[in-house]
Amino acid sequence: MGLRADEVTEAVPGLYRYALSLTRDHDLAEDLVQDTVVRALEKADSFRGDASAQTWLHRILHHRYIDHLRATEASVRREVTAERTERLWGDDAYTVDGEQVVLRAERDDELRDALSHLPATYRSAVVLHDVEGWTAARIAEVHEVSLPAAKQRIRRGRMMLVDELAAHPERHAQLKGVPMRCWAVREKVADYLDDELSPWERTTLERHLGWCPTCPPLFASLVGVRDGLERLRDPDTVVTPELATRLRAIRTGL
Repeated sequence: MGLRADEVTEAVPGLYRYALSLTRDHDLAEDLVQDTVVRALEKADSFRGDASAQTWLHRILHHRYIDHLRATEASVRREVTAERTERLWGDDAYTVDGEQVVLRAERDDELRDALSHLPATYRSAVVLHDVEGWTAARIAEVHEVSLPAAKQRIRRGRMMLVDELAAHPERHAQLKGVPMRCWAVREKVADYLDDELSPWERTTLERHLGWCPTCPPLFASLVGVRDGLERLRDPDTVVTPELATRLRAIRTGL
């Protein structure tokens, strides 16, 4: 059957929304979508239409994101988190302040922050089901699991999201009065280190660093790592003749 180019083009907006919901990082989301499109076009002839083109493309992106996590995280403790959630909700005495949870869910920034704390598999299931309106059956195809497993991921993901929204006051109590949210600050770390922020942004960010208990060590670590990398620069390093020849050959062949 094969995959048509127009099917890929039509799916890109949905792929980007999905990637952005998973990552909260515009650059990473764009990279994932680009990688997905490249891989899909490379494998276009292998598409048989057993699932819709959109489902097939989302499956590729889902696996690319999981691969990214495995490459960048020492471990993905999703089952530990899921088991903890099951234990909490299995306790008849466990409850939350429902009114406060609903109020926080109505604020996009707090909802996105809570979503970002869900393990990737469960975050994916909730986003596809409750944001994109996909059925559990389609999610099962994307995740390549059984229908009961997909339904379990949706159920657990929603429960985890409630727990995260309920824990919001405890998580942010020590940041009361601190300008900017931690994630907003950390998104700007590269621009801050490269001195590309406006004076107002830089002042606000530095005020955050002056009060936040968690961000300063992260920033200090980033500065130290950057300085360490700069020491690796060898101004005497030159391109070897062999490499120069290979590069010229590649350039000539283009």
